[in-house]
Amino acid sequence: MRLIGNVLWLLLSGIWLAVGYWAAGLIMFVLIVTIPFGVQAFKLAGYALWPFGRVVVQRMDGSAAASCLGNVLWILLAGLWLAVVHALAGVLFMITVIGIPFGVAHFKLAGLALTPFGAEVMDLEEATGRHVLVYVPR
Repeated sequence: MRLIGNVLWLLLSGIWLAVGYWAAGLIMFVLIVTIPFGVQAFKLAGYALWPFGRVVVQRMDGSAAASCLGNVLWILLAGLWLAVVHALAGVLFMITVIGIPFGVAHFKLAGLALTPFGAEVMDLEEATGRHVLVYVPR
């Protein structure tokens, strides 16, 4: 079922989202100061390309202050706009019964697009294998 969801996602919005995130990441890599933001844009692109069967977990590596500062700057530069776009797309997908899983994926992407620093995207099996506390809607 994940494969079908990911293929439909890829055709309906995944390719366009990933291309947009990759373009933003490349622009951020050209400007040397914004390279950490480019890394986050590439992380978002990978998740936007193939979201089903993957979860977002918070990293517990002790860099909370740096992640907080990075998230504040990210929200001001790009995060707020990205989150709004994902939220609007999520609402549009939720109108139809078939689009509900895609709307949920857009809402998860909105949260990650708002604060990507300190978060990690991993496969569901990997997250449960590590005994990471993850909320997975059924």
